[in-house]
Amino acid sequence: MPRPTKQDPERGDARTRLLEAARDVIRAQGFAATTVDHLCKAAGVTKGAFFHHFESKEALGVAAAAYWAETTSAFFAHAPYHDHDDPLDRLLGYVAFRKDIIAGGLAEFTCLVGTMTQEVYGSHPAIRDACAASIFGHAATLEPDIQAAMASRGLAADWTPASLAAHTQAVLQGAFILAKATGESAIARESVDHLRRYIEMLFAAPATGGAQTRLKGDKP
Repeated sequence: MPRPTKQDPERGDARTRLLEAARDVIRAQGFAATTVDHLCKAAGVTKGAFFHHFESKEALGVAAAAYWAETTSAFFAHAPYHDHDDPLDRLLGYVAFRKDIIAGGLAEFTCLVGTMTQEVYGSHPAIRDACAASIFGHAATLEPDIQAAMASRGLAADWTPASLAAHTQAVLQGAFILAKATGESAIARESVDHLRRYIEMLFAAPATGGAQTRLKGDKP
């Protein structure tokens, strides 16, 4: 994931520096605890510059969610899992890649939009909606490979590519919460291992005729 940026007053325009500061500071201490002063100090800009670009802290939060979506999209677009020929290998490669990048401090690998959603879902609906657009927008990038993997294996199921893609994000966001609760990254990596096993079981289930695939314990 995008890593915290060293403070450098020459590293770009004030708006970009404020967005990078929001990405780093909010992941480290949360949205509520982050003040405009914190953001200005981290970005190396004045309060006047802040309010020139953003009319409020909430407006900055909305823009930060969009910036996160933009920068992480570029990050994942160039990830190595796209090199696999088989769509299931690409999906499992994505999961392996997500495990690989759980490294460093909590603020380095956890998700900005997940962090903000947990805090502001009831108090700042504009930020919540921007975060939802980022999370579900990223999930949607997995749907073509899931659909292709189902088709290539003749898999008829009572779940959809969209639902499985959303589930991957539920597991990842939950893994980040567990890491924050324990202060340890290992538990997050273990959760991603379980996600991989779950996906492997889904696609290993036999598909006969048009029958739906079911896991043990599902009701007929």
